[in-house]
Amino acid sequence: MSVDFQQQKTDAVGGSVLAWRNAVAVIFALSGLTFASYLGRLPQVRDDLGATTLQVSLLTFGLAVGSVVGLVGSGALAARYGARRVIAVTLPALGVTMIAAAAGAQSGNYALTLLPLVLVGLSHGITDVCMNLSGAENERALGRTVMPAFHAAFSMGTVAGALTAAAAQAAHMPLLPHLIAVNGVLLVAGWFALRHVPFQAHDADDHAPVSRRERLAVWREPRTLLIGLMVLGMALTEGSANDWLALAMVDDHGTSKTVGTLTFAVFVTFMTIGRLAGTGVLDRFGRVRTLRACGALAFVGLSLVIFGPTWAAYAGVALWGLGASLGFPVGMSAAADEPRMAAARVSVVSTVGYLSFLAGPPIIGALGQYVTLLYALILVLVAVAVAVFVAPAAREPSAPSTS
Repeated sequence: MSVDFQQQKTDAVGGSVLAWRNAVAVIFALSGLTFASYLGRLPQVRDDLGATTLQVSLLTFGLAVGSVVGLVGSGALAARYGARRVIAVTLPALGVTMIAAAAGAQSGNYALTLLPLVLVGLSHGITDVCMNLSGAENERALGRTVMPAFHAAFSMGTVAGALTAAAAQAAHMPLLPHLIAVNGVLLVAGWFALRHVPFQAHDADDHAPVSRRERLAVWREPRTLLIGLMVLGMALTEGSANDWLALAMVDDHGTSKTVGTLTFAVFVTFMTIGRLAGTGVLDRFGRVRTLRACGALAFVGLSLVIFGPTWAAYAGVALWGLGASLGFPVGMSAAADEPRMAAARVSVVSTVGYLSFLAGPPIIGALGQYVTLLYALILVLVAVAVAVFVAPAAREPSAPSTS
């Protein structure tokens, strides 16, 4: 029997679709805050453990492996239990396991740091897919684009987490009390936010059971895989800046470390601006034209950074940030176009997209050993071109084809 969607818009937990939208934005921001708070303290983790660079890289690899496992398994969990129920388990798990990892590091025990970090990645990967699913459902309920704003909230949470980590490091605060405080905010604010996220917010017919065969078949759908390829290219555009921009500015453009750090801050700022402005841009111009414009901005910006003089590279970083802003959120919206199969498709697209965060940094770093980091970023130019080429796969179901 079908559920009255308009009634659910006002009867959903928390009272309204707008409250639901705000709650999802808070969850995105908390996810970014928590993750960046830990990554920002990696130097302290290294010192507490007395770890080598290789051992630290294994910690981050364990985190990434846990995330990928979570991404792959999240579709089945969300389809069976619903995004809200899954987040109610994995968001607190994210906080608890991160505190456990901090305790392991502060005690100097490598194994008791690595194992919780794998669980942190697992919790984060599942939460990531489910918060995107809830965001996509909210987007349909509102009848307008809001996914980029959710990802802007994640970016702002990341900036806040990085600043919090820097302040804690400057104050010589031990790792454990810092992350207890951060994850205490996660647990309390997350609990309040979840009260406004409905268990099921659209027509019950959209929740007809999805068989295991159907979930596996999604991996062979051309449109889903092309959306994943687009997200892969645009995620590499974002991830390469996160990992290598500051270092490339210092090593290859000859800037100071402070300027290199500020350059990365410019990138994050313009990426956040792009996501905040993206809701209106997408509603006006549609997904395909917006993605093509973003790809063009990223391509021009990257080219200025790679081939231009230092003064031009600063402008290039701003264009790069704008261009990298919308690929991932648009991919999540496109994967969730059909509510019944949304969980399976978002899981697939997220998994393919996150491969860039797993494989991109070491590939670019290895190339950089031979051709400099700037020229290694030519690989990202190729990825942007591929993302633009396959962008039509993300077209809205009702939108006409454009050349």
